[in-house]
This record gives sequence, C-alpha cells and structure tokens, in this order.
Amino acid sequence: MRKVTLLTALLLSLFSTTIMAQLEPYTDYDISDQLWNITMVKVDPNMDDDYLEGIRDTWVASNKIAKELGQIEDFHIYRSQLPESGDANLFLVVKYANSDALDPNRQEYDKFMKAWGEANVAKSREITKNYPAMREITGEYIVREITVK
Repeated sequence: MRKVTLLTALLLSLFSTTIMAQLEPYTDYDISDQLWNITMVKVDPNMDDDYLEGIRDTWVASNKIAKELGQIEDFHIYRSQLPESGDANLFLVVKYANSDALDPNRQEYDKFMKAWGEANVAKSREITKNYPAMREITGEYIVREITVK
C-alpha cells in the first residue's frame, strides 16, 4: 500500500510540474515580426536544372524586383541534399518585414507591375506552362521565428 501511495504522489508531482512549466509568450520566448513564406516543391527526377532555369527567369527575377522596391526583405532557394527523402526537395523562401507586407496594396502592386513590365508578364506565362510537367507544389507555409529566452 505504501508503494502505491508513493507512486501516486510521484506521478502527481510530475504532472503538476509539467502544468506549471508552460512557457509564456514575450516572457519566455519572443515571436518575430518578420514572416517567412516557405513553398515546398517536389521536383521530378532529372528536372532540377530545368526547373531552376525556369524559376531564375520568373520567381527569382520577380523577387529581385520586389526586394529592390522594399516589398520583401530577402528570398532564398534551398535544395535538399537527400532529394528522394520526402515530400519536397526544393524550398522557395521569401522573407517579409511583417504581416502588413502581405496585405493587398494597389499602390505597391502598381509599382511592381511597372518595374516588372509587360514583356516579363508574357515571358513568365510562357515559362510557367512547363512547370506542371517538372514539379509538384506539396505545401506552403507562412511562419514566424520563435526565439526561446
């Protein structure tokens, strides 16, 4: 009986410690204002270079303009070193200063379209027609960084 009581007391103390140990935002960790949009892409075998060539003239080119205009902070492409390890082998990442940068804004749209130009719109439409034969978008996330103190 004494062992059962001792075991019960031990279990209760473990659970109560867990409940009391919950972290508090801004006290125990910070949440960034910046947001990252992460698009997960599964590029078909032997299509990596073809797909990269296409996004160089579409996704990369448009993000360079958006960065120059101050609409995004940065952008990156990451490739898995284990290309057959899961649902994605290429990650397209765009960093925004804050959630306001994701809100619809006619003025910012017009600035971008003026810089991008009609020639790039037509070229992008032509290039992206081939994307479905090369890849599948397997997920998209908008995330914030958590910094534990």
